[in-house]
Amino acid sequence: MASEPGERERAPRRHFRRYLIAGLLVWLPIVLTVFILKFLVGLVDQLIPAQWRPEVIFGFPIPGLGLVLSVIVLLLTGLAVTNLVGREIVSWWEALMKRIPVVRSIYSGAKTFTETVFTDQGKAFKRVLLVQYPRQGVWSVGFESGGEVGDAVRRTDRDLVTVFVPTTPNPTSGFIILVPREEVIALDLSVDQAMRFVFTLGVVSPDGPATLGNPSAPPRP
Repeated sequence: MASEPGERERAPRRHFRRYLIAGLLVWLPIVLTVFILKFLVGLVDQLIPAQWRPEVIFGFPIPGLGLVLSVIVLLLTGLAVTNLVGREIVSWWEALMKRIPVVRSIYSGAKTFTETVFTDQGKAFKRVLLVQYPRQGVWSVGFESGGEVGDAVRRTDRDLVTVFVPTTPNPTSGFIILVPREEVIALDLSVDQAMRFVFTLGVVSPDGPATLGNPSAPPRP
């Protein structure tokens, strides 16, 4: 049966839209990746003092030089602090930071967060949890934190778990909530898998056979 005139007229528009979206899905991630990398490289390059920048010394800019120098500085610093003398210097520096009233709070928090994320020391961010937040019946992905609030445990007479619930698409911000241990569900996911799920607004599901669990399943410690 022949197509209706209206259907034939709409077909080119559908093809045009489909091809346009297909091209957008290819190029948009590439453009965004290049834009973000260019922004980060430019940002790090600005850390170089003006009188030492390549355009001043050589007469032309060298994109990415700041990033290369930052990596070199990090490697040299890591090499220095892994020996006895370096550890003593770091200990002296940390003791000095902890004596400054306002700085000690910021420095201690930043150091704790850095050690939590980048090292295997402590318990924080070692377990992905499913918690009912922001209300009962609504489930959110969270990360168990190593922080223990003893006063809250004593006042509530409950075994509480400190959970960090990240926001999306920026998982570096979020909420700290205290949840009774019997009300959390431990997921069979790595931190990287859960972070990828949060960062992509839930579009990219966790890899492997593990799922976000069944909210109707009974909580387990």
